[in-house]
Amino acid sequence: MDTRESDDLRQESFGELTKGLSRDISTLVRQELDLARAEMREKAKTAGPGLGMFGGAGVFALAALGALTAFLILLLDLAMPAWAAALIVTALWAAVAGVLYVTGRERVKEAGKPVPEQTVETVKEDVDFAKEMLRSSGREAADRTATRTRRSE
Repeated sequence: MDTRESDDLRQESFGELTKGLSRDISTLVRQELDLARAEMREKAKTAGPGLGMFGGAGVFALAALGALTAFLILLLDLAMPAWAAALIVTALWAAVAGVLYVTGRERVKEAGKPVPEQTVETVKEDVDFAKEMLRSSGREAADRTATRTRRSE
């Protein structure tokens, strides 16, 4: 802001300054929301293909697990009845699933929420800046009012 703009602002009433600040804050909030959307869109573009590949890997892993299950049951069937072999293999897979669940839950907790971090930080800075502008505008308006009152006396 140059000196002329600063002088112009000093001539405006407190109401005009507040109106202008309100308009500027609205614009700033809209821009921050646009930034958040763009940031999340970019993250989604990056993660999307990888998530699709995870899905494909899951399908093939499930097919391999089915084949491994059949193999284990047939192998154990050589030493015990088929129902006992199937029960043992089922218990094995249940234990594996439990360990994976607990480990996955802990990792998700560690990762935290998917938040547009850059936007959150800039919004905090903008709020602090707006608060400071309001404080300084209020002081300047009070100073102008006091100066006008003294001149008119």
